[in-house]
Amino acid sequence: MSGNVGISRLWPAPTATPLDSPALIALYPRADRPHLRMNFVTSVDGAVELDGHSAGLSSGPDKRVFGLLRMLCDVLLVGAGTLRHEGYRGLRLDERRRAWRREHGLAEYPTLVVVSRTLHLDPESAAFADAPVRPVVLTTGRAEAPAGLAGVAELLRRGEEQVDLAAGLAELHRRGQHQLLCEGGPHLFGSLTAAGLVDEVCLTVAPMLTGPGAGRITAGPTTRPHGMTLRHVLAAGDELLLRYVRE
Repeated sequence: MSGNVGISRLWPAPTATPLDSPALIALYPRADRPHLRMNFVTSVDGAVELDGHSAGLSSGPDKRVFGLLRMLCDVLLVGAGTLRHEGYRGLRLDERRRAWRREHGLAEYPTLVVVSRTLHLDPESAAFADAPVRPVVLTTGRAEAPAGLAGVAELLRRGEEQVDLAAGLAELHRRGQHQLLCEGGPHLFGSLTAAGLVDEVCLTVAPMLTGPGAGRITAGPTTRPHGMTLRHVLAAGDELLLRYVRE
């Protein structure tokens, strides 16, 4: 893996030296309209996880971009299954990143938005109990909330049997939360793709073969293909960091 190797640009306009933080931030600009950015890591042979968790595929450079993308967003969108499985904690940023957000007219912290059809969530989990900003749970009209959840999160109900993702995101946009970052999981990625809501994919390719067993970064029913345009190729040792935007 790449450890803490510096990140350089391979394309376009290759850089001879590693990118500093301002240069790296400039490569992941905030859009001038509502925008949904996906961020995933995968092995060369397409695995979404190693030993059961995505962290097994990650590295220092991947974590650097991971943190930067969180700094840049208004909302961090995540599926309930991924929240539980990956052990999400409160969405906190260090002082340096909070200062950057203040300087750019943003709230100190992005808002965590959890997508859950069933509301099988633990109000005492760190993602809620340690949140610096009250999280939002995007759910259905019929889901029954466990005791205590409404006390630690806002329940945003859109759709009756299934979560209406388009309506939920439209409500976030109405509130002025235009820049959305989604970290998965695969079923949420698949549902967002099917709804035509994905504007950008940031993909780290870890230099390893994991073999069969793990799923892909997307899951769910087959959908119509969507073309993407490559905006940059970064490298950290043998690891690639790619950014694609929707045509």
